[in-house]
Amino acid sequence: MENVVEVKNLTHYYGNKLVFEDFNFEIKSGRIFGLLGKNGTGKTTTINILNGFLKPTSGQCLMFGENSYKLPPQTKARVGFLIEGHIQYSFMSIKQIEKFYSAFYPKWKKEPYYELMAKLEVTQDQKLSKMSCGQRSQVALGLILAQDPDLLILDDYSMGLDAGYRRLFLDYLIEYAKAESKTIFITSHIIQDLENFLDDCLIIDYRSVLVAMPIKEFQKTFKQYKFHVPNPEFRLSKNNIIKNYEILKDKASVYTFSERPELEAYLNSLSINNSTVEEVPMTLEDAFIGITGKY
Repeated sequence: MENVVEVKNLTHYYGNKLVFEDFNFEIKSGRIFGLLGKNGTGKTTTINILNGFLKPTSGQCLMFGENSYKLPPQTKARVGFLIEGHIQYSFMSIKQIEKFYSAFYPKWKKEPYYELMAKLEVTQDQKLSKMSCGQRSQVALGLILAQDPDLLILDDYSMGLDAGYRRLFLDYLIEYAKAESKTIFITSHIIQDLENFLDDCLIIDYRSVLVAMPIKEFQKTFKQYKFHVPNPEFRLSKNNIIKNYEILKDKASVYTFSERPELEAYLNSLSINNSTVEEVPMTLEDAFIGITGKY
């Protein structure tokens, strides 16, 4: 399977501030890939480097096998980029803005745009100025899809969208991507909508990679356990078994990729009564908080 995106040993600084170091990942053709992390962990910086807006301090980013900082126009035309504040002309109508944008893209396919507008139940003569923020975001998505890009890059797509519009956005996008064999690279710090959307995930923290695997594998192998601690002064530490933990009063929560027998053997070495150990089911958002921490 072809790599649409390859990031190799990427290091970037803003002045003296290190954003990330020796950062590596790849995105396979036809996959929906999520770069997930808290605010300030470098998601948008990565997007800006991939789009050629920033030159990395060191390392290399490739899109379709070419240096992303020096992409020729014909390769840039294969990439659709959606950001907050996507350029729109509020005096135009739904139909007028589609006609305007179509003049710039030789591969323009208006059908996805009008299909999405039909789901919004807006008329073609409705002005953008009379639409809600969420509706205008859907217009921006429709305009991106009509460009017929091979790779869609969506940076924090959820900003300004309520729950209903986020769901509409993702439902339509996954249907379109699978039908048209498109590759999607999405960043977000809002996780709850992505559980049944992503194929692969890369979860990052400040200057480190926490998880890099298919999303279903992450949900299957990353576990949360709770147990009673022997006294208020009891302490844990992160290690090869305990990836994260939290202690509240007399109860501890630990997060681990280890199998239960290995975890229980470790806890037994700390004089923890294994009869109090219980597994706690997690949503993707729970797992994300578990691996990144609440603070």
